[in-house]
Amino acid sequence: MNPKHRKFILLGLILALVVGWGTGWVRGAKMHAGIETHAALSDARQEHRAATYALSDMAAELEVLSASVTNARSVGISSKELRTSKNALSSAQKEHAELKVRVLALKRIESRASAEFSDNSTWYTLHRLIRFVGKLFLNLLNLLVIPLVVSSLLVGIVSLGDIRHVGRTGIRTLAYYFITTSIAVTIGIVLVQIVQPGVGMETAAEVAAKVHGKEDAGIVDTILQVFINEGSPERGAVPKNIFAAMASMNVLGVIVFTLFFGAALTVVGEKAKPVIAFFEGANEAILRMIHWVMYLLPFGVYGLIVDRLAVTGGGNAVWVELTRLGYYAATVIGGLAIHAVVVLPIILVLFAKRRPIAYLTGMAQALFTAFSTASSSATLPTTMECAEENNKVSSRSTSFVLPIGATINMDGTALYEAVAVIFIAQAYGIPMGATMLLVVFLTATLAAVGAAGIPEAGLVTMVIVLNATGLPLEGIAMLLSIDWFLDRCRTTVNVWGDSIGAAIIDRYELSDTAS
Repeated sequence: MNPKHRKFILLGLILALVVGWGTGWVRGAKMHAGIETHAALSDARQEHRAATYALSDMAAELEVLSASVTNARSVGISSKELRTSKNALSSAQKEHAELKVRVLALKRIESRASAEFSDNSTWYTLHRLIRFVGKLFLNLLNLLVIPLVVSSLLVGIVSLGDIRHVGRTGIRTLAYYFITTSIAVTIGIVLVQIVQPGVGMETAAEVAAKVHGKEDAGIVDTILQVFINEGSPERGAVPKNIFAAMASMNVLGVIVFTLFFGAALTVVGEKAKPVIAFFEGANEAILRMIHWVMYLLPFGVYGLIVDRLAVTGGGNAVWVELTRLGYYAATVIGGLAIHAVVVLPIILVLFAKRRPIAYLTGMAQALFTAFSTASSSATLPTTMECAEENNKVSSRSTSFVLPIGATINMDGTALYEAVAVIFIAQAYGIPMGATMLLVVFLTATLAAVGAAGIPEAGLVTMVIVLNATGLPLEGIAMLLSIDWFLDRCRTTVNVWGDSIGAAIIDRYELSDTAS
């Protein structure tokens, strides 16, 4: 992409974030009112329609009963049978009258809901249009994720050459991801133990809808399900059907298959060249498609931000939730900041010999996209482009490291899960000893691998950590109102960690090539 175009897109992205937050903060409440009144009107219409149909059926039943009574009189049946028919008719007439009253009442409710919606219909329509732009952009990104992962990872593996080299690079990549995730979890545990944001909190009585239906699973079962998911065969690292895995966006399963397939291609020899050439061409075409989609980035980000704030209820609603869970949010954001601003830059300087500020500037577009989409996988195309074009990381390193990182490297998510689980324990007054903290450390690190790079997946995988520690799942209800914002913060840290990993692995790859 032309450097001038990249600068234009970055400026547009910053403007979209500022204007999007401003629009959502100030006008989000009006859009939210439009959403609520439209939902109320839809419900009222549905109830009125159902009652009208019931009234029509009852009228038909009345006619049948009335005819039955008339026939009974003419035929001259026993008085007992006649009395039974009359009682049935009387009961039906009473029910019909009550139903008539209900239909009239529902009609008035519908009229009132219609009047309320008419006052907010403009804002509702505006929200739908803005939401459409954001969803369209997000769908375009998700559309490219699986093809990009397959083609870029295959090209990256093949470019590494010898399969032993592939193994060495893979070990380095996994070692980096495990170490940084462990550091992130440790930061989260230490910080939440110092601040203790959950002490004195009033626990929520209601159970979050997202928790319903989750089975209690032990830590061993949970680890096994990362590899083979019995409940959903298309999920897990080793799915039954690769095409089903692609259709269900099981990126981890696709990566395992691609690594296996790519390693096989490196040892086949001459016969593999046409296949390799095909995927190299496909990779170039997909990268070109990504360039085109990037021109829509500012518009998509604006749509996603405004939609999220409108659904939340605007600035006042967001502020209320931030205030209510202020210490908890501050602990999570503080931990993420320490990891992103202190730990990761030090690692970048020590192992990649890069300047953090310059590298951060080059990744700015990807980080803004991560914050807007709340998805590491959806941000992957932008992350690869920024790393290669702005920070000059080799394509063979980015194509190998970043797709894996977008799936299993979840520093921010792991830190968040550790803080959230201990916060819930504090809120319920449950003491956390050294053994329990060790369980939190292990499960938060492992569960982050299953977070899958999709929005709010960390909230679902938190169930794993809560089950392992025996804490009440109801505690998640306390966190739902603010999770959408923290999700964006932790996704940004996830992507930042991935990009630094690519720079580190690239330096060692260059060193190996030179030697």
